[in-house]
Amino acid sequence: MTKREQATGPVSDVALHPWSEDDLLLLEKLLGDPAMTMHLGGPESLEQIAQRHQRYLNLPETDHMFKVVWGPKSEAVGSVGYWQKNWRDQLMYEMGWSVLPAYQGLGIATKAGEAVISKARLENRHRFMHAFPSVSNPASNAICRKLGFSLIEECQFEYPPGNILTVNDWRLDLFGK
Repeated sequence: MTKREQATGPVSDVALHPWSEDDLLLLEKLLGDPAMTMHLGGPESLEQIAQRHQRYLNLPETDHMFKVVWGPKSEAVGSVGYWQKNWRDQLMYEMGWSVLPAYQGLGIATKAGEAVISKARLENRHRFMHAFPSVSNPASNAICRKLGFSLIEECQFEYPPGNILTVNDWRLDLFGK
């Protein structure tokens, strides 16, 4: 039986926990798996993942990364975060998320995204939040629509450094309703 078949908790059981030392294994599952990173330029090496983990643990006060936990056992099922970025000569937030395959399609990323947007709105720091899913990732683009983002344009985006992706630029007005 798959974890999805075993899943019994409602999507409302989604919780965000600040990124911690204990989350390296989760990050390896999220960024070291070719299936998980097919829309992000491919898997990262263990060394790259360890370096990213350290960055997550030492983020500046404007940036936030969370472990997504879900279900009756509070299992670590993904990550979500937002960070300050200069985009088109304007400071804004960029948002990103990732959910393990066994938990995709259950509304977890959307619920985690809603929580992150609420946190960013409370900060009242930047008017806009952007998300940049690959044009070839229909699930992430659908999440942007569900979260109330507006599609601005298709564009080129560098992620990870040195890798150019064709993405959709989605924007959300944090000062709006």
